[in-house]
Amino acid sequence: MSRNYYSEINLHVVWHCKNSSPLLTPQVEPLSHRFIKKRIIATPGAFVHEIGGIETHVHVAVTVPPTLLVSEFIGQLKGGSSHDVNQQFGRDKVLHWQNGYGVVSFGTRDLEWVVDYIRNQREHHAKGTIHERLERITQDDDGATLVAAHATAARRPVNGPK
Repeated sequence: MSRNYYSEINLHVVWHCKNSSPLLTPQVEPLSHRFIKKRIIATPGAFVHEIGGIETHVHVAVTVPPTLLVSEFIGQLKGGSSHDVNQQFGRDKVLHWQNGYGVVSFGTRDLEWVVDYIRNQREHHAKGTIHERLERITQDDDGATLVAAHATAARRPVNGPK
């Protein structure tokens, strides 16, 4: 099938461990990142730029084709990676993801700072310099944003630090 389109669809995706528990231990985190990366690479037209996070959640920067159903793609990343990690450890529920996720699109010119933000997650959380839009995972019924961890952290525009 020929590719009859041009696209630059860059996404930042974040999701949490069940109950925001610190399940991404030094043993589990590298495996989960490896399995997430493996699933992205196996998705036709998708390209992984960065995977990172802290003990309670994962951030991913990815470029996807316009033919991809985003919700299905994220569901496969979450479900497949937790399954693979749990199989690797030989017991159930070493890793269990929380329901929901946050996804924000961004322009290619912002790719460098989004990747940098993901690479430096531990530092951002320790200093309270998180980008609120990149930490969001759900909205309540009134449309108010619920932020995953550190709701009082410094606010920055989504298009990068100024």
